Formats: sequence, structure tokens, C-alpha cells
Amino acid sequence: MDTEHRSFLITARELDRLLASDQPVSVLDCRASLTDSEYGRNAWAESHIAGSVFLDLHTVLADKALPGGRFPLPDPWKFAENLAGLGVSTEHSVVVLDDAGGRLAAARAWWMLYCWMGHAKVSVLDGGLTAWKYTVGTLVSSDPDNAMGCLPARSGSEWSVTNHASVDAGHIEERETDLLLLDGRSEIRFTGEHEPLDSVAGHIPGAICRPAGQNLEDDGTFKAAELLREELPVHPNMVSYCGGGVAACHNILAYAVAGLPLPRLYAGSWSDWVSEPSRPVVTGR
Repeated sequence: MDTEHRSFLITARELDRLLASDQPVSVLDCRASLTDSEYGRNAWAESHIAGSVFLDLHTVLADKALPGGRFPLPDPWKFAENLAGLGVSTEHSVVVLDDAGGRLAAARAWWMLYCWMGHAKVSVLDGGLTAWKYTVGTLVSSDPDNAMGCLPARSGSEWSVTNHASVDAGHIEERETDLLLLDGRSEIRFTGEHEPLDSVAGHIPGAICRPAGQNLEDDGTFKAAELLREELPVHPNMVSYCGGGVAACHNILAYAVAGLPLPRLYAGSWSDWVSEPSRPVVTGR
């Protein structure tokens, strides 16, 4: 997918101006916790950008009834219907945000909309809600019972599901030597020194560690494209993974911001890899 001359980030001031314009825009608040499924909904209800709706990692950006790790990708048509229920249209510009620099789970929403569903107009709020509060400041609250939003529903049939930007464990096993695997978890999880979420510690053989947090400056905004181009490894056949397929999307977004070819996503990631005991595991660096 060509990313040249394409902006994937929007500043808080740019979003403020966009919301004040006549352009159709959907703002999706993707705040999430990997371990507390109610965190995002409750945080949205307490305070959010006016006009935004809550997009749930645990029930919309994933379908836990399906196989494939901690956050399996949902059926694409069901995802399209959920987007339509939130009033999101292919005619709209879409802005996604969270409170973790895009790592939980704005980058996942960006990947699903842009890479997976083929929506051309998706941006991540650079610096997230922290940048908005510092720059613009205005937030509103809502009744938690309405935390999914109440925009008019649209037909989901307008979406074109591309579904070409992901791989599964079988692909990695079959072509292991041809891939550059990029692990977006922290170094202590990569080495197996500490594993708080999965039953097995370590990493996939041949992977290199690129914690998603390294894509950000200290204030939670993305590093400049030039710096990312210097830091990010380049390979003709890259796959990004993490623990559950969320932070891995942040690394893919970093490649987009840098103007580099995008890695594919192993959506099941480490949580799916270790679900089969016969798959090889490496610890240490």
C-alpha cells in the first residue's frame, strides 16, 4: 500500500478546526485497557470530545468468540455494520484517538479502517486526548448507558473489505526464513523476563524487538517522519506482532507516518502463537 504524500496524523488544533467546518467527520474514541474491558466506556462517559463516539476494543475491534489470540479480528461485515451503527460512512473523514499515544487502541482502529477495510480518510489524533486537553481543553460528559453514541445508522454495504494486510501463524511457520518479524512488546516481555498476560514467555524465533512506545516522543506525539525512517528496520517482507495484535498496529502506523512500506499484521500475535504448544519459542535477546 502506497503511503507517500499521505498524512496519517492530525493535531488537536487541526481537529478542532475540522469539527468547526462543514466537512463530514466521525471522531472515534478508542480508549481501552487490555485487562479492564469497561475502562474505555467509563472513561468516555466521564469526559470526551464533543461529538465523538466510543469504539470498543473488546467488542467491536475484536470478536472474542472467534479463534486467533486475545483480540481476534471480527467478521469484516459485522465490523462494517458496527461502524454504520456509529454513523461512520465512507464519505466521512475519520479521526481515531485514545489516551496512550495511539497504542490503546487508536492505531488498531486506524489499521482496521485504513488497511483492512480500505477507508482512505483515516487519521490518528497525534498525542491523543492528552494533546487535546492541553491544546483545546474542552470536554463533555455523557450518560454511561449511551456510551456507544447515538448517530444515525447507515448501511454497511458501502464498505469494501480488502482483508489483504494480515497474516496468520501458518504463514509465519511456512515462510519463517523469508520474514522480518517485528515485536511491538516491551523488551522484558520479548526476552521472557516478565510476561503478565500470556501463559508462555519469550518471542517468535527470528523476531526483533521494537517496542511501540519507541515511536513516540516524551509528550506522547509521534516522532518526526525523518527520525522514524532512520530508526525503523526495512525489509521486503515484514510482519508486525505484539501480545494481542493491538500495539503491533502502532508499529505499522509508524511505518505509514515515516512514508515506508507497511508491514502486514499478525493479528493473533503472541497470544495466538503460544496457543499451539508445538510452535517454537525463544527467550533472551
